[in-house]
Amino acid sequence: MKLIKNIIFGVGLIFLAGLFINSVSKNSKNNSKTDEIEKLVDTSFVKNYNVYALTLPKNLTFASEKVPMSLPDIKERIDREFLVNTYWQSNGFLMFKRANKYFPLIEKILAEEGVPDDFKYLAVIESGLSNAVSPAGARGFWQIMKVTGREFGLEVNGNVDERYHLEKATRVACKYLKQAKRKLGTWTLAAAAYNGGMSGMSRRLKKQQVTGYYDLLLGSETSRYVPRIVALKYILMQPHSFGFNFEKKDLYTDIPTRSVVIDSAITNIASFSKHFGINYKILKIHNPWLREGHLNNKTKRIYEIEIPKKGYYTN
Repeated sequence: MKLIKNIIFGVGLIFLAGLFINSVSKNSKNNSKTDEIEKLVDTSFVKNYNVYALTLPKNLTFASEKVPMSLPDIKERIDREFLVNTYWQSNGFLMFKRANKYFPLIEKILAEEGVPDDFKYLAVIESGLSNAVSPAGARGFWQIMKVTGREFGLEVNGNVDERYHLEKATRVACKYLKQAKRKLGTWTLAAAAYNGGMSGMSRRLKKQQVTGYYDLLLGSETSRYVPRIVALKYILMQPHSFGFNFEKKDLYTDIPTRSVVIDSAITNIASFSKHFGINYKILKIHNPWLREGHLNNKTKRIYEIEIPKKGYYTN
C-alpha cells in the first residue's frame, strides 16, 4: 500500500512539474509576442498622445435659441458631433483656415440680410467652405440646388452658374432661411429646413404633433444637422479649448480684388485675363461662376468680374 502511495505521489509531482513547465513556456511565448508588438509600435506615441472625453460647453445656443441639453437624446447627439469634429483634426484645421478667409464676407451679408450670425456655421457643414458638388446636384458654399437657385433669381446654366458666386449665393441662402423662419417659427427649424425642406419639416411637425426641432423624430441626416452646426460653432469659436493650436499667420487670407464691369460677350477668357496681368487659372479662381472658357452674354447682361489687385500673384 505504501509503495502504491509513493508511486501516486511521484506521478502527481511529475504532472505538476509538467503544468509548471507548460505555463512558463506559454508565458515565455506571450512575452515574446508582446516584445515583438512593442518592437513594431513606437510606445512614445502612446505616452505623448492621448484622447480625452470632452467636457461640453454650458448653455449651448443656436441663433440665441437654447439647445435643451437636459434631454438625454439631445445630449448624446450633441456630444457625438463634438467628438467627431474635434477628433477629425485635419478637417478642423481646414475649417479654421478657410473661415478666416471667407467669414468676413459671409458675416457682412448675414448682417445686411437680418439673418443671425450663427448661420455662417451652416455653410461650414454644408460645403466645408468650398465650392463643393453634391451627388444630388447641389453646388457651391451653400449647396444650392438648380431649381432653388433659379427660383431665387440666380442664373444657372452651362455657361454661368451663380451658385458658385459667394456673395449672390449667400444672399439667396438668406432669403430661403428668412422664408423658412416665417413659415416654421424658429431659426432652429429654419436651419433644419435647409436640409429637410420647408414642406418636409412642416409635415413632420404636424404628424408628430410637436412644435420644435428638438422634439422631432427625424432621419439620420436631418437629426444630426443642427447638432453638427452647434458643435462647429463652439469648436470654431474656442479652438484652444478643443486642442487646436495655431497662429494668425497659419490661416488663409482673402485676396483683395477690384470689379471690372462687363456688358458684352467674352470670346476667350484666357486672352481676356492677360489684359489684367493674370492668367486663366487666376481669373477662374476668383470668378468660379464662369463655367466655360468664354462668356456668351447674348442678352447684354451686366456682370462684375473680380480681378485680384497687383502684387498678389507674383513669384
